Amino acid sequence: MTIKQALISVSDKTGVLEFAQGLAAQGVKLLSTGGTAKMLRDAGLTVTEIGDYTGFPEMLDGRVKTLHPKVHGGILARRDLPEHLATIEAHGIPTIDLVCVNLYPFAATIAKAGVTLEDAIENIDIGGPAMVRSSAKNYNGVAIVTDPEDYAPLLAEMKANAGALQLATRFNLAKKAFTHTARYDSMIANWLTGLDEGAEAKPAEAAPVPAIFPARLQLAFDRSEILRYGENSHQQAAFYRDTTALPGSIANYTQLQGKELSYNNIADSDAAWECVKAFDVPACVIIKHANPCGVAIDGSLLGAYEKAFKTDSTSAFGGIIAFNGEVGIDVVEAMNQRKHFVEVLIAPSFTAEAKAALAAKANLRVLVVPLGKDLNKLELKRVGGGLLVQTADDFTAQASGLKVVTKVQPTAQQIEDLLFAERVAKFVKSNAIVFCGGGMTLGVGAGQMSRVDSTKIASIKAQNAGLPLKGSVVASDAFFPFRDGLDVLAEAGATAVIQPGGSMRDEEVIAAADEHGIAMVFTGARHFRH
Repeated sequence: MTIKQALISVSDKTGVLEFAQGLAAQGVKLLSTGGTAKMLRDAGLTVTEIGDYTGFPEMLDGRVKTLHPKVHGGILARRDLPEHLATIEAHGIPTIDLVCVNLYPFAATIAKAGVTLEDAIENIDIGGPAMVRSSAKNYNGVAIVTDPEDYAPLLAEMKANAGALQLATRFNLAKKAFTHTARYDSMIANWLTGLDEGAEAKPAEAAPVPAIFPARLQLAFDRSEILRYGENSHQQAAFYRDTTALPGSIANYTQLQGKELSYNNIADSDAAWECVKAFDVPACVIIKHANPCGVAIDGSLLGAYEKAFKTDSTSAFGGIIAFNGEVGIDVVEAMNQRKHFVEVLIAPSFTAEAKAALAAKANLRVLVVPLGKDLNKLELKRVGGGLLVQTADDFTAQASGLKVVTKVQPTAQQIEDLLFAERVAKFVKSNAIVFCGGGMTLGVGAGQMSRVDSTKIASIKAQNAGLPLKGSVVASDAFFPFRDGLDVLAEAGATAVIQPGGSMRDEEVIAAADEHGIAMVFTGARHFRH
């Protein structure tokens, strides 16, 4: 299908001038609206403005521009039906063969501080989606362009085909176009659904803050890549990025080297990255099967790595390592000296020397992820026939908020270690028990059906690593339902415990702590992680 006439009306003007120039160079007549028409005309292109084309000016403050039979008739007429072509000819309507449209910036508008409901409403595009949908519906005769990244390839195809675009190209453009309008409408629906009922568009009033959970939730994700397989080799998998992914999320990774990422690589990398971001001092997190097997903080990343590795050097083999600062050659050399096999290495940056040394490990996946906080992030979990949605667990215990419930008062050093342990426990699968001391994990018990078993496992892991627990502190992600868990950690040598409290047997557990001479503090917040 040869492109003879194109309509261009875009909000995002990235690359559109060059696209229009390329079309004009191939003899395509240009129609346009408002600001787009002015920009093209100022650049020396011959452009017919829509008002002149239809015989009706833009009206109602720009709400009505392209909603006209001469526009939609030229787009929707089927080229394979003589009666359609005869009808538009009788009404003096030429065909429009290419439509280049993207929509009003609703997302950018509602992201502004103090946005009013009227501002939001006025940035809901009407004519744009109508043209996009009309063009996509009639892809047999019209090319619909909504993505600036398509400009150059389309011009190249037209140049190679005497001004024509193939049916397969037009069909792919239509699929992208319907996705474009679906996401746009979903974004509007999510935002408006969360507003108070009966809200009116008043210029002087800021729009009500949308509810966290709209009555009807619309989600939008872009496929980033097809993965080699899923959790197991007989499962298929792909990775999709949230279109609203914020800086600091694992989805914003850049892979510097290594094999393709697998389903489990990405899941474990997310666990490692979320944990290491929780620390404001140099930190290292080693993850195995979604659980931290070693976490440490220190004055340097090298020191943090060495301490984290000591926690469980066996489980660290084949794990995921994340750092919250720039990785230097010293860290890479330390990993090499230990012959530490790693699946994925993550950091916000790497020095040139570190990159050069890592390049020798061709299969090692090295990811760069920018630091940042995922504010107001919603967590999603698919279940049969539905979706669980919750806000992120953003509670982190502070020294000022701790409630000492035992006769023994924790020392300043114990408080520091307890807060570190509590922060780690947030990222351990329930039931979680974490022994810590000196800014490092000593033993981690995860994912057990009973808390006392997690306590025993954490103690055994520390013994196997040759790490003494005498004088250590312990974090529990939830309350101790019985005193038996407290007895086990006391026997192991722990001297202080941090837990949320809230059990009907809290008095029994506190009495056990007093009996063993252990300091215990309550945070009031549990950290179940399923």
